[in-house]
Amino acid sequence: MQLIFFLEQVLNGLMIGGYYLLIALGLSLIFSLGGIVNLAHGAFYALGAYGAVVLTQHIGFGGALVLSPVLVGLLGIAFERLLLRRFYQSDPILGLLLTFGLAMIAEQVIRMIWGSSPLAYSIPSALKGQVVLGDFIYSRYRLVMLLVVIGAMIGLWWLLNKTAFGRVVRAGTQRPDMVAVLGIRLNHYMTGAVVLGVSLAALAGVLLAPLAGVHPAMGAEIMTAAFVVVVIGGMGSFWGVVLAAVLVGVVRGITTFFYPPASEASMYVLMILVLLLRPRGLLGERIERFE
Repeated sequence: MQLIFFLEQVLNGLMIGGYYLLIALGLSLIFSLGGIVNLAHGAFYALGAYGAVVLTQHIGFGGALVLSPVLVGLLGIAFERLLLRRFYQSDPILGLLLTFGLAMIAEQVIRMIWGSSPLAYSIPSALKGQVVLGDFIYSRYRLVMLLVVIGAMIGLWWLLNKTAFGRVVRAGTQRPDMVAVLGIRLNHYMTGAVVLGVSLAALAGVLLAPLAGVHPAMGAEIMTAAFVVVVIGGMGSFWGVVLAAVLVGVVRGITTFFYPPASEASMYVLMILVLLLRPRGLLGERIERFE
């Protein structure tokens, strides 16, 4: 029974790492191409969750799972074109201050529209219950959530590695000067990167809403952990962020099994150890901003 409980905690840790991954991948993608640390990223995560609450009443959880990230992605187009685009060639601290201010504004707008109290949002009835394999019992919804995260990760990998859009984005991340010589303007690709990033954050918000609840400060709460994953994995590295999310999840699960009060602190200890041994992160790459 101890082994079964241990495996359950590791799976729970991987689930936590999964939604960290969805947020961290978007953060890393936006920073890699645009050189902007998007502190407003958590706001899109929260908007995804609130969108799910509203949409589920009309089109069900499955529809909300698809439509809420799409709508948040459309909002990301305005966010990039009207605001972020002005700061690509500016001092990075200006972009940091801009997105920090936007994060504060977004939280207050959420409070004005939906109120300060948490909103109830339960697991859809079709996904309630447990999966039983002998002595192993695990939540059906958590298992589905893990599968959705894996599917999203594979989809993003395919987009970045097997399409023309992905090739330009990866080239713009590593050698923006060469991309400019070829006459390719990265601004349009940056819009796509922001849409992808904020849509992934919104997807994480939809998936986590039934487990963690929906409240105005949820975006701010998730950002610290997402940054930890990005720092551990290394800016600009897709597989670095994936590896970091898995490590953070497994470490949290193991820590929960042996000493639950330290589970939250374990990822910060892991980050310190990684930075001491490899300051760029596990698979970090050198990033150059485009002009």
